[in-house]
Amino acid sequence: MPDVIAEVRGRVGFITLNRARALNALSLAMIRDLTSTLQAWQDDPQVLAVAVRGMSREGPFGAFCAGGDIRFFHHAALAGDPELEDFFTEEYTLNHLVCKFPKPYIAFMDGVVMGGGMGISQGGSTRLVTERTKMAMPETHIGLFPDVGGGYFLSRCPGHAGEYLALTGYTLGGPDAVAMGLADGCVDSARLPLLWETLATTPFESSEAIEHWVATHFIAKSSHSTMGMAEIDAYFGLESVPAIIQALEAAPGDWAKGTAAVLRKRSPLMLHVVLEQIRRARAMGLADDLRMERDLVRHCFNTVHLGRRGASSETTEGVRALAVDKDHSPKWNPPRIEDVTPGMVAPFFVSPWPAHAHPLRALP
Repeated sequence: MPDVIAEVRGRVGFITLNRARALNALSLAMIRDLTSTLQAWQDDPQVLAVAVRGMSREGPFGAFCAGGDIRFFHHAALAGDPELEDFFTEEYTLNHLVCKFPKPYIAFMDGVVMGGGMGISQGGSTRLVTERTKMAMPETHIGLFPDVGGGYFLSRCPGHAGEYLALTGYTLGGPDAVAMGLADGCVDSARLPLLWETLATTPFESSEAIEHWVATHFIAKSSHSTMGMAEIDAYFGLESVPAIIQALEAAPGDWAKGTAAVLRKRSPLMLHVVLEQIRRARAMGLADDLRMERDLVRHCFNTVHLGRRGASSETTEGVRALAVDKDHSPKWNPPRIEDVTPGMVAPFFVSPWPAHAHPLRALP
């Protein structure tokens, strides 16, 4: 079976990510399949809406998409494979296509939704979560940053939750995802197969009718988030990463201490880059944010201003520690938050391309 299953049933185009053994991590081939499918359907009058789900080891649903294929990142970075550049250019183009898609795009975000999985769901017009949803942008754990438009959608979370989620990689459940504006409604996971099948067999007459029907199945929102927004805003609204970590480590209480401990395990260099990314992105549209992120990812794997590329790059080392050698002991460089200087961070935000040659120059 292919890794992306696309079919039109009734008036709806259905996409199933079918790489369950890898939690549907996106390969370049999958990105290309998704892009060509959506491009065909956006002009197809038979297709009134698109629905996207993931396959788990147990069958449909239960896992959406764990992100990009980070093992490929590691191998390609070491081999100097030009497809690494293609991967990010084409992935970010797909993310933009999802966000600007002219028809309802319904993302069934059941189970794991991380990294690249957020990129193919956050731009959707209807984002469903369940009691099994585990949503996060944990890229600082591998020496990367929340890409795929992460700067754009995280910076638009309430208060300074965007900084918190981007820096720590905190995992949200379904209700909190709705509270953070990263999902539109919760659905009981047991109802997903029926919803999917009913979308295929109901003779809908309009796109609006489809979206309205899906929304009638949302579980009533809880007014209570499990996240402590007062604490998040107090610490993650501070001016710099050293100020945040200093305040957390000086504060009483388990939450502050635990959060500080998490940050101490993340890439110090990328924590500084990510804080700047989120704050810049608040004033950006999606296309400009994606162009910034395309610049950032080039610098992550080819950190020329620090003389680092290939195996010595922060991202390649982070992936090695997590997914290749699995020793969970990345050798971050610099090793401490306090050792990162502004001169190390600022060049990340200088584009390696002139505007007329930028890989995403055509995004409107």
